Amino acid sequence: MDTPLPARRGRRLAALCAGVLFVAGAGMLLWRAMPRGLSVDAANVRVATVARATFHDDVLVRASAAPLRSVLLDAVESGRVEEVLARDGALVAQGEVLFRLSNAQRRLELLQRESERAQQISNAMNMRIALEASRADRRRRLADLEFAAREADKQYRRSLALSGQGFVSAAALQDAADRSAQQRRLLAAEQGDARTEERIQANALQQMDKAGTRLETGLRLVSETVAALEVRAPVAGRLTDFRLQVGETVKLDQHLGRIDDPVRFKLAAQLDEYYLNRMAPGLAAHAVVNGGSYALAVSRLSPQIRDGRFALELAFGEGAAPVLQPGQSLDVAITLGAPAPALVLPMDAWIADGGGASVYVLAADGRSALRRPVRMGRRNDSQVEVLAGLAPGERVIVSSTAAYGQAARLAFAQPAGLSAQPKDMTQ
Repeated sequence: MDTPLPARRGRRLAALCAGVLFVAGAGMLLWRAMPRGLSVDAANVRVATVARATFHDDVLVRASAAPLRSVLLDAVESGRVEEVLARDGALVAQGEVLFRLSNAQRRLELLQRESERAQQISNAMNMRIALEASRADRRRRLADLEFAAREADKQYRRSLALSGQGFVSAAALQDAADRSAQQRRLLAAEQGDARTEERIQANALQQMDKAGTRLETGLRLVSETVAALEVRAPVAGRLTDFRLQVGETVKLDQHLGRIDDPVRFKLAAQLDEYYLNRMAPGLAAHAVVNGGSYALAVSRLSPQIRDGRFALELAFGEGAAPVLQPGQSLDVAITLGAPAPALVLPMDAWIADGGGASVYVLAADGRSALRRPVRMGRRNDSQVEVLAGLAPGERVIVSSTAAYGQAARLAFAQPAGLSAQPKDMTQ
């Protein structure tokens, strides 16, 4: 028969201890391998290195060409389009007829004013004839009274001489003196009446002349209104947005198109509101068109902000300007300041997501990143100036961080950014 052996308790205890140690070690490895923080796929992360470089204080903006000067064509008269002589896009000369309208009411008004003018001319002629006849009659009366006054005065002087010789009585002498005085009074009264009548007639003529002038002005205005039915180009240039058709009814103040300067252009652009306080008329800029560089300057700013952007215009400098087409797009670099050394990061999606108030800085092993507050300064199309919170050589996530929310720490299953090369900040 078999003989039972005693249990080997020492071996069992050793095996148990080894199992416990193995589980503990595996747990420790798993714990160290587990990510701590928000788990992020390293393949979706772009990393750049903080570096010292030359900061180019300019901003690149996409601008579109627009005519330097445009004249709007608005209808100054209403009517029916009878004839269209110009086409959209054509070059027109100043004074060239573009189209003709018909308006029966304006024609009737012109005939009525012409009739009123003819009647006024006739009335004025009749009044002048009557005034001349009145003046002639008044001159005859004055001549007769002057003659009678002279005769009465001569008669009085003869009577006075004969009275001294005793041939004329005192009563006859007194009668001669009275007749002379009476004739002088009649002459003075007639002369006063003549002066009054002359003033009245002159005033009447003046009022009639004013009425005639008003009629002439009204007739001229109506004539200009009728002439405006034949619409002419106010300036030379290219006709734009002009689409009238024969038979169409045009209303007063209706927009009909515009005439653009075909040679000289300006550039219009929209820029982020971040640059509004740094932008001012007169700032220098330049654009490359067909291989040539052209100088520009900011000519006008519109401070109204819409959708986070404001409008500005740029004018070409003295000298030859490029040949452009309306609406053609150009890249324009506006110089805000002189280049200077600075601590910089590349302009990327991170600046739009966080506004530049914080960044995610990678750990040395690239397996995690911590959110850190920073202070940023100037920006251009490729660089952001770092003022505080970062040191040269630190690696920062520059791709979009919107998906991370307010996470303080990011964790990567694989190291992030170890193979990424620092972007060239000197351009």
